[in-house]
Amino acid sequence: MIFTQQWIREWIDINIDPPALVSQLTMAGLEVDAFGCVAATFSGVVVARVVKVEPHPDADKLRVCEVFDGTNTLQVVCGASNVRAGLIVPYATIGAELPVKSPEPGAASSFTIKKAKLRGIESHGMLCSAEELGMAETADGLLELSSDAPVGADIRDYLQLEDTFFEMDLTPNRGDCLSIRGLAREIAALNDLAFSESAANPVTPAIPDTFPVTVDAAAQCPRYLGRVIKGVNLSAGTPLWMQEKLRRCGLRSIDPVVDVTNYVLLELGQPMHAFDLQRLSGGIVVRMARAGEQITLLDGEITDIQPDTLLIADGNGPLALAGIMGGLNSGVSADTQDIFLECAWFDPLAIAGRARRYGLHTDSSHRYERGVDSDLQHRAMERATALLLQIVGGLPGPVTNQETDVPAMKTVSLNIHNVGRLLGMDMGEHAIVSILNRLGMSLKAKNNDLLTFSVPSHRFDISIEADLIEELARVHGYDHLPVTKPLVRMNLTARPEAVTSAERLRERLVTLGYQQVITYSFVEPNLLNLIQPDIESVSLQNPISADMAVMRTSLWPGLIQTLKHNVNRQHNRVRLFETGQIFLPAGGHIAQPEMLAGLIYGSRAPADWSQTRTNVDYFDLKGDLEALLSITASLDDFGFEAALHPALHPGQSARVIKSGKPVGWIGALAPRLQRELGLDDKVFMFELELSAVQAARIPKFKPLSRYPEVSRDLALVLDKSVSAQAIRQELSVLAGEFLSSLRIFDVYQGDAIGIEKKSIALGLTWQHPSRTLGDDDINTIIERCVKGLEVKFNAKLRN
Repeated sequence: MIFTQQWIREWIDINIDPPALVSQLTMAGLEVDAFGCVAATFSGVVVARVVKVEPHPDADKLRVCEVFDGTNTLQVVCGASNVRAGLIVPYATIGAELPVKSPEPGAASSFTIKKAKLRGIESHGMLCSAEELGMAETADGLLELSSDAPVGADIRDYLQLEDTFFEMDLTPNRGDCLSIRGLAREIAALNDLAFSESAANPVTPAIPDTFPVTVDAAAQCPRYLGRVIKGVNLSAGTPLWMQEKLRRCGLRSIDPVVDVTNYVLLELGQPMHAFDLQRLSGGIVVRMARAGEQITLLDGEITDIQPDTLLIADGNGPLALAGIMGGLNSGVSADTQDIFLECAWFDPLAIAGRARRYGLHTDSSHRYERGVDSDLQHRAMERATALLLQIVGGLPGPVTNQETDVPAMKTVSLNIHNVGRLLGMDMGEHAIVSILNRLGMSLKAKNNDLLTFSVPSHRFDISIEADLIEELARVHGYDHLPVTKPLVRMNLTARPEAVTSAERLRERLVTLGYQQVITYSFVEPNLLNLIQPDIESVSLQNPISADMAVMRTSLWPGLIQTLKHNVNRQHNRVRLFETGQIFLPAGGHIAQPEMLAGLIYGSRAPADWSQTRTNVDYFDLKGDLEALLSITASLDDFGFEAALHPALHPGQSARVIKSGKPVGWIGALAPRLQRELGLDDKVFMFELELSAVQAARIPKFKPLSRYPEVSRDLALVLDKSVSAQAIRQELSVLAGEFLSSLRIFDVYQGDAIGIEKKSIALGLTWQHPSRTLGDDDINTIIERCVKGLEVKFNAKLRN
């Protein structure tokens, strides 16, 4: 939303400099993104009349003009296509300073107009376009001024260019400020100024003509107004004052009818639309779309309409996507003589998300999604009608009104004591009533300390007591609230030893070189389908964008998107992790388990002169994961089991098991996905249920043995398909209760033992708590281990 200081001053008497107004609005929750002058700095430009135009003798595209500047008639050479005798235009006199568009760094920001010769003809100055005055990005010709513009006047004074624009970034709940009227009302409340608007004088019908209106979707469209205006003259042109107001608020002039509807949109916040009456058939019908319907929109795009879309239609089919955009075939054109003016109130839920679904975002949909004042339609209709009659003439008919179940006025109660309790200061009844009255809320009832206020129709975001207290804080000023220390009873929260905190897990991953990221819970559907094609995702009814249309069923899409973002910015060594919820449909409800996921990419170590670059592999990630799990003191409960996952490399993919139950995955990103995502190096990822990782063993004291340890090494030859984990698990049982350490210290594969074989060397250590273990004890255990492994895995001792 863009507004200008001068337009606001037409509504309220305010004298605040722009920086102070920016600060005030931002502190009141209405953030200002930018502000600045509505035109570039220039001087020496006056209003002039083109008296005579003749062809240039040596240039087909140039014209030799005689221009009267209020004092003298001067010769000016001009190349604009719209120059003609009688035209009133801006004229840059000799010595005028004009702005340079997008100057290079260090270059001059303006240039001086001098007397010059163009193809041998003297030119005393320059006729200007809006672009040349820094009032527009582009221009098709000279800036045409009103025929009654005072010739000789300074153009800055005539156009009132000493003005400031403000670009707002409003939160979705403040749709009431998406208009000059709403912002003026808000600024008046913040500064305790009088805000009064003129009455909406109804336009007296000049003809009895109406056009039938039927509302079949009353729940989605509780109010619909229509009016016929016959005999309009679209060649009249939009007056310059209206074009200027639209331009300064970011809208270009199109034609008088569209400009009027856009003007009312900006001034009052009410979207409107005009149809060419001759193109309508039968009558207006407000209804939901039917299967298979299409519409050609004003932008020329042919759109397939979805069944849950609200339509404005007639006997021939759809005319407009209600609250979003009109259709091309029923719109106003240069040949239009009669119009049907529409003004409606649509339920925000009927419009929300529909525009984005069609790849659109219009000024109308922006306002309807956030909520339009449900009592504004009659005022807007009369205002638009009066402006149209003033500009394009015509004969208005009576207003057709169809309404059902328009929202009634709300009341909200406020306990005075709760104001002091929540804001830390007592405001008093008089101050409370005064502030809320300035915001349009009237005191309806009082019962001791309980005050009941009526809520105006434009403040649909106020429904509970806390909303009123927030308004009191905003208008009083957040920066004026006292700083008070809360007095509350503090209870220490129990921290069970059997649970490893998420904070400790995050700290361990950070020490391993990972960086924590927080990604959106909404992800791109195609990417999620690549990673988990077999899991149904939850689609959003009102997505922020098409790239954030479904809820994530894994943390991997967000991590991969973050990886791509960093790789595209020359970060070639990336280690990321995230904790967060995923969303899984489960029998009529949505399960939201907490997950822990991470990935590694690129070189194993940071670039260093003493090391050659080697890339990470599966065992780097597995080692990091085991280091993470070790802090739970239950690493032995976890295992890795080869399994297939659609997002992982078939040969480097494993399911993570805890006590026989699957709790996650680890592996390399599938080469197919790696190519589709444009990643040069391999990506290794893991994802685990956070609850499984957090479950820990409670430490128990175990006396240290005073007796020596005894160690033995075993080198076994067995099939290469047998996992080391299986060997460890079996040996842990066979080696007996006094086994204190078991580790694998060598793996060998080669022709010496056979292509399908591998050799694993293990180190075993025993320690008895009450005696020294002798050779006979150890030999018996070793014999039992060798025989057990031979029976289960066909393992042989390596010679």
